[in-house]
Amino acid sequence: MRERVTPFGQLTLQEILDDLAARFIINVPEEELATIERILFQIELAFWYYEDVVRPLTALAPSFSLKTFSARLFNHHPLLRQWAHTHESAYRDWTEYKMRVPVCGAVLLNNTMDKVLLVRGAGKSRSWGFPKGKINKLETTSECAAREVLEETGFNCLPLLKEEDFVELTIREQRVRLFIVVGVPEDREFAPLTKNEISAVSWHRLSALPTTTSSDPSRLTFREDASSDNTISRRKDFYLVAPFVKHVKQWVSRK
Repeated sequence: MRERVTPFGQLTLQEILDDLAARFIINVPEEELATIERILFQIELAFWYYEDVVRPLTALAPSFSLKTFSARLFNHHPLLRQWAHTHESAYRDWTEYKMRVPVCGAVLLNNTMDKVLLVRGAGKSRSWGFPKGKINKLETTSECAAREVLEETGFNCLPLLKEEDFVELTIREQRVRLFIVVGVPEDREFAPLTKNEISAVSWHRLSALPTTTSSDPSRLTFREDASSDNTISRRKDFYLVAPFVKHVKQWVSRK
């Protein structure tokens, strides 16, 4: 059965919220609505659908932060309205909980293992990082890593991924596992499949990346490399990468 196509450009904001509630709240399995935390995960999906699909088709659709969008949906829909008065505290607890959900991704190296492919966020910080994201329910770590790499770079790394090759750190109570993938072609074009999340995908010399002496990204040390092409100009742009660089270099040196 073909999914009904909604002409979002012809809808009011209230009608758009009705449509999103039907897609992501009303018609999901009951267990996904068992707690307010699970409901907020569904609302997060609705938010990205709104940003990626609805807003480009609707000139008058306003831009929201995720927090404001969720509050709007809680107040809008009868099924959620019972929790509207607790939204502020529930959203705060949810963001803290979400920070503890395990994250998986990949360190994508070229054939000679001297360059690594990084993605740059499209948000306010616009920091460089490894393609990675939170693991979904019933998803294995390698499946999560391959999915996130595909979404953020357009590259399917699964044929090159080896389960035993990974770096894993716990950063601020969040477990992060990055699989080390060797043999990614340098001459191919990379383009994210997701919208409004990744602003750039490019290669960087592994030797020129900043490192840190602990898993705390705020404690950075920086080594200038003679062969660097000077693309690394600000340390804070690479604070998401730094805790892993030393471990990746050690792994490469053993090969």
